[in-house]
Amino acid sequence: MNDNPVSHPLAERIASLRLPGMHAAFLEQVARNDLDDMPFEDRLALLIDREVAERRSRALQRRLKRAQLRHQDACFEDINLSRPRGLDRSLVLGLADCAWVRNGANILITGPCGTGKSWISCALGHKACLEGHIAQYHRVPRLLTELRIAHGEGTIPKLYRDLARIGVLILDDWGLAPIDAARARDLLEILDDRLGRRSVIITSQLPVADWHRQLNDPTVADAILDRLVHGAIRIELHGTSMRIDDAAKGTKA
Repeated sequence: MNDNPVSHPLAERIASLRLPGMHAAFLEQVARNDLDDMPFEDRLALLIDREVAERRSRALQRRLKRAQLRHQDACFEDINLSRPRGLDRSLVLGLADCAWVRNGANILITGPCGTGKSWISCALGHKACLEGHIAQYHRVPRLLTELRIAHGEGTIPKLYRDLARIGVLILDDWGLAPIDAARARDLLEILDDRLGRRSVIITSQLPVADWHRQLNDPTVADAILDRLVHGAIRIELHGTSMRIDDAAKGTKA
């Protein structure tokens, strides 16, 4: 056995192949005396399993970083189903397998300020990332600004393409203010690229019935709502703001 595992020639070769998980597992094996009688195939399997786990972990961290979730602590398992705010337990639990992502279904979350809409949307985005999907969070007011800037800089086609690649696009604070005709057309382009293939999660203080009047072009508004609402999963929350209670009790949304 090599007295200095770090300088073991095989360890150096594994490191040169950029296999950090396998490299760490190999060093651990070399340093142990109780694995000498383990069959070669079993020891190799341990090395491969570590590398696979390491790669999956790194990929997940990349997806979570790219998601830019507003609530970094949001987790599907922590969604509080006991609060009296209209959450349908069976509906929420049915989202756990992320079949809605694979089917390109939209989720519309509406309700008063402070009822947990943004937190739940981020929990769903986090769950999608865990299941291997790409998610990304945007506040609608800031996205509209980005779209306007992209038009001015001539980069709007690239922005459209980038958004189209996102498996779960989270649009938070929909309808806080009226959306002008130019930005409404941008939203239509974004949604049309996703129709039936990529999911959108929208949160809004306004009920879905009021969304049409927030879009200044009636024709475009009809097209947007057709793409968003048809076949969508709806979560309609009610009640008063829970932020004060959450701060006092440390509970989750």
